[in-house]
Amino acid sequence: MLSPKRTKFRKLQKGRIKGPATRGAQIAFGDVGLKAMEPGKLTNQQIEAARIAMMRHIKRGGRVWIRIFPDHSYTSKPLEVRMGKGKGAPAGWYAPVKAGRILYELKGVPLELAREALTRAAHKLPIKTNIVVREDLS
Repeated sequence: MLSPKRTKFRKLQKGRIKGPATRGAQIAFGDVGLKAMEPGKLTNQQIEAARIAMMRHIKRGGRVWIRIFPDHSYTSKPLEVRMGKGKGAPAGWYAPVKAGRILYELKGVPLELAREALTRAAHKLPIKTNIVVREDLS
């Protein structure tokens, strides 16, 4: 699973994910990409599940880039614990995703196979996505 090697000493606050993505909104490495159409938080398990679904469909052919990284922690308190007594312990990691961000990129496979692989990956994610093709390819 993806997670940061080390972080600073503070537990992060939730914050809000507003506005369109300015960084990572264009295809940079591959030919076909999966683009987020709405903001959301993708956990490391969701990112990994989508990657595995993609890789199984393309049968280890081509190259895959993951353009997001889960570097924000979320916390949870244990079950049956009363309110108060501070913030809970870190429970996992998520990547905040703005609308328009490219999540995955593929290269080295036929276009139809890449579309099907990215569709399978999109089924694993909790946000709406679109498949985009680089301009000089289409």
